[in-house]
Amino acid sequence: MSILVNTETRLLVQGITGHEGGFHAVQMLKYGTNIVAGVTPGKGGEWVLNGKIPVFDSVQTAAEFTGADASIIFVPARFAGDAILEAADADIKLIVCITEGLPVKEMLQIKRAISHKDVRLIGPNSPGIISPPFTKVGIIPGSITKPGNVGVVSRSGTLTYEVVYALKQADIGTSTCVGIGGDPIVGTDFIDILSHFEGDSQTDVVVMIGEIGGSEEEKAAAYVANHMTKPVIGFIAGQAAPPNKRMGHAGAIIEGGVGTAESKITALKNAGIQVAHYPEEIPELIKKL
Repeated sequence: MSILVNTETRLLVQGITGHEGGFHAVQMLKYGTNIVAGVTPGKGGEWVLNGKIPVFDSVQTAAEFTGADASIIFVPARFAGDAILEAADADIKLIVCITEGLPVKEMLQIKRAISHKDVRLIGPNSPGIISPPFTKVGIIPGSITKPGNVGVVSRSGTLTYEVVYALKQADIGTSTCVGIGGDPIVGTDFIDILSHFEGDSQTDVVVMIGEIGGSEEEKAAAYVANHMTKPVIGFIAGQAAPPNKRMGHAGAIIEGGVGTAESKITALKNAGIQVAHYPEEIPELIKKL
């Protein structure tokens, strides 16, 4: 079993004729993802990926003709907000935005606009979702994962790769891995994904990868303490970050002493979450459960 995506997911790729969209569409298709359409305005009627995938001018048309229920966005930041809204207006249930750098003001407007719709937005600035061994909606390399019972949720794309590969090297598999995105405003937070994992019968352990900046990890810690019955292993990136420096993601901003690695680690430990000192320690902690 998996959360959010599975072999029944019917995916369309917004920006499929661009370099990034085309490259990763090939990788997703090879992995087994059910891609049913691409969308690039002005290129409707074309076929891509060796004639396997039809291209449409709009998400609405693509959804009507193919029954697509999920979308992944590979378009430049200046167009990505409109792409999200277009998918939401077409009643696409799951929208994954890989694009980074959307302005905070625009993302606030987008979240408000889609709040009344039956839509889940992952990202922006997300590496996507992978549920081994058949479905990935994003850019997480399929070769670094294996099927299993550990759910992974992360703010950091690079650390996501490092952790799932460390799990695979230790012969530990993943049920689903979700990168929620590293921008200051994202569509889905830790608590949303933790609640899905709590209800997933095939996920026995959850790994939560946070980083400095914001307060999402502290909120997630409170949720774990009050609502989670499954064990959670945590890791916070940025423990060695120098003071008064912005590190990595746009969301990794510490202000007024809020958002430090120390405050996050303390909150996780107070919630009964075991915290790894480095990513390679995570498999060791899981095996001790």
